[in-house]
Amino acid sequence: MMAGDVVGIWEVALSDGVYRIEFEHGTATGKRVVWINGQEVLRRDWMFKLVGKETFTVGGMETKATVNIEAISGFTYEYTLEIDGKSLQKFIDNRSKVTKTWVLQVDGVDCRIVLEKDTMDVWFNGQKMETEGEFVDDGTETHFTVADHECCIKALSSGKKRAGIVHYLMVDGETVPGWTD
Repeated sequence: MMAGDVVGIWEVALSDGVYRIEFEHGTATGKRVVWINGQEVLRRDWMFKLVGKETFTVGGMETKATVNIEAISGFTYEYTLEIDGKSLQKFIDNRSKVTKTWVLQVDGVDCRIVLEKDTMDVWFNGQKMETEGEFVDDGTETHFTVADHECCIKALSSGKKRAGIVHYLMVDGETVPGWTD
């Protein structure tokens, strides 16, 4: 990829992975190019209108994304990214409420496990996992297997009204420290 006209770079964490979105804007030619993880996904050459929007999808679930191009003064432009109709910051804030993410190593390989709290779907390195849920005395458990490792996400009451339910990942019976995106 030629980085000469790249004016915006954003990282977006979705359930099926983290995506790097780069936007090129040729203000002399009107060219607009969107790159996702180094792959060109949209190109418009010789656009006469230098401001506007470019809409495309990100990830396997085809999440809607829009780059907004606004003139600030003269030939100065502002570039913002919207995901699912929300500003990137609002999208990130919402994701932190509805997902829980763990980053860990399994058999020496970096892994990313994401729990979608509203659906209880579990994603492992971009793949939706087959899971089995069960109610237990102190909450719920969602079981799945990664390679030859037994995994379980426990959902338990925190005992505090503000904190609500807490989620723990266990791999082969050992609790994994949590990291949320």
